[in-house]
Amino acid sequence: MNKNICTGVEIKMATYSHLIVVIGILGLAHAAFSAAQHRSYIRLTEQEFSRLPADIVLECLLSLMVTCYGVINMAGKFRGIRAMAEFQNKSMDTVGNRPSFYSFAHRGIRLYADEPETER
Repeated sequence: MNKNICTGVEIKMATYSHLIVVIGILGLAHAAFSAAQHRSYIRLTEQEFSRLPADIVLECLLSLMVTCYGVINMAGKFRGIRAMAEFQNKSMDTVGNRPSFYSFAHRGIRLYADEPETER
C-alpha cells in the first residue's frame, strides 16, 4: 500500500483548514481596518488616543488564534521523530567519529617538538 496517497478525510481536513486560515486572515484584516478607522475617528474629533477599544483587541486575538489553529491543522497528522533509527546498527565509536574535526596543525607541534625554535 502506498503511504503517499491521501484519503478523502485528509483532503477534507486540508480544505477545511484552508477555509479556517482564510477566515482568520480576513478577521485580522478587518481588525486592522477597524483600528485604522478608529484612529482616524479619534483624529477627526481631536480626542486624545489612549488605547484601542476592547472589541477590536478581542477580534484581533480571536482571529489570530483561529489562523494559528488552521495553520496547525493544515499540515496534517504529525509523525514521530525517530532520531535513533539511523544509528541503531552503528557502534558508539562509529557514531562519535568526526573526521572533519581532526586538526593536525595545532600548538602541540611546537610544544612537543624535539628542538626548540629560536625567536626572531
